[in-house]
Amino acid sequence: MPSVLITGASRGIGAATAHRFAAAGYTLQLLARPSDAFEALMGDLRSLGHQPQQQTVDLGDPQAIAPALEALHARCGCPDVVINNAGMAYTGGLAEMALQHWQALLQLNLTAVFQVCQALLPHLRRQGGGHIINVSSHAAHQAFPDWGAYCVSKAGLVSLGRCLAAEERCHGIRVSTLTLGAVNTPLWDSETVDSSFDRRAMLDPGRAAEALLYLAQQPATQVVEDLTLMPAAGAL
Repeated sequence: MPSVLITGASRGIGAATAHRFAAAGYTLQLLARPSDAFEALMGDLRSLGHQPQQQTVDLGDPQAIAPALEALHARCGCPDVVINNAGMAYTGGLAEMALQHWQALLQLNLTAVFQVCQALLPHLRRQGGGHIINVSSHAAHQAFPDWGAYCVSKAGLVSLGRCLAAEERCHGIRVSTLTLGAVNTPLWDSETVDSSFDRRAMLDPGRAAEALLYLAQQPATQVVEDLTLMPAAGAL
C-alpha cells in the first residue's frame, strides 16, 4: 500500500486528509504537536480499522524536526507522499508586528517545510522518488492589510516548491502546491487571528482533503504543479 506523511494532522485540513487518505488505502504517518485532538484522531482512525503511525513534534522548534522525522522513518520507512500542511496565521500590521511573532510564523509556515523536506529528501532519493505536496494559500499571490506576514510566508512557500521541483526532478521527486482560499478550520479561532469573515462561506476541510488526494493520485509520469481551490463566494 502507498504511504503518506501528513504534518499538522491533529485537526482541520490535516485530520480530514488523514481520514480521506486512509479510506483510499494509504498507510498513515502523522505528525502534530501533542494534544487531546491528536489522540482523538488516532482513536477515530483505529476504530475504523486503520493503523496509523504517529510522531509528536512541535514544528515551531527547529531543533526538534529532524530527530522526530528520523524516529518516524526508523519505525515506518519512507513515505511515498509528503503533505506539508501545518501552519498558522497572524493578523496585525507589519509596522507593529513583534519580531518574535514574525519569526514564529515564518518558522512554522516556511522554514519547517524546508526542514521536513530536507530531512526526507535523502530517503526519497534512495527509494527512487516520491511526491511532496505543500498546502499554500491564495494569500501567496495577493496583498491583504493586516495579513502581510502570512502573505509573505505563503509566497515563500510557493517559491520553495518551485525551486525544489526544479532541483529534485532528476531524482524522480515531484512537487505540487495546493493553493486554497479560506477554509473553515480551527485556525480562525486562534489567539493570533482577528477576523470577521463569514465562515459559512468558506471551503470545507473535506474538500481540501479531496484535492490533496487528487494531486497524490496522479500517475508517476505526470504532475499537477499548482491546483487552486477557492470558495464560490471569492476571497471573502
